[in-house]
Amino acid sequence: MKPREAAGGGRTVEVPPERLAGFFARFAERHDGITGTEATPHEVRVSAADGATATATVPFGPFLVLSVEDLVEHALRPRTIALLLVRRGGHSVGIARDGRIEVSRTDRHLVQGRSAAGGWSQQRFARRRAGQARHALQDAAKDVFEVLVPRLSEVDAVVLGGDRRALGELREDRRLAPLFARAEPRVLDVGEPSRAVLEEAAVRALSVQVTLRDG
Repeated sequence: MKPREAAGGGRTVEVPPERLAGFFARFAERHDGITGTEATPHEVRVSAADGATATATVPFGPFLVLSVEDLVEHALRPRTIALLLVRRGGHSVGIARDGRIEVSRTDRHLVQGRSAAGGWSQQRFARRRAGQARHALQDAAKDVFEVLVPRLSEVDAVVLGGDRRALGELREDRRLAPLFARAEPRVLDVGEPSRAVLEEAAVRALSVQVTLRDG
């Protein structure tokens, strides 16, 4: 996953748990050593001698960590995760154990793009498009209810991905309330849901988000 711009400046990267210790070691080397570490149940902020900072969000928290070593140990713990990826035209759901998909279901639907036509034609097109999107989300809710909800007692966390508006509409389905109640705050930015995208998300879900800012 490429770095992306962070709110308030800097860039955010996703670091796999097995690379986290090395990531902070290289950060220290590049920035003339570490001068301080601040930790809360939600984040660990490392400050370097040249003023640069690396702030890691504690995954699967809140969880009290006192050092980078504690964060690495926490991130490396084996986990089973429920994944829900959804966009207007498709969805993919699954259960992943230590980054590997064990059970999944994926479906895609036609949801037409916007029309440049005007008048009644545009209104009919908009109604048809809204109906297609509604049908796609109904199917997504059905698969979430059948595949993920019955297995919630087996998972350590729930990770979401895709379109926030579509996720918001699914959240209104009362049957899915137990799943959304356990969802991580982070929402993965993913392409059109597919089995391959789900497999990638299963690995990314375990990674630690680190925001880097220069001094």
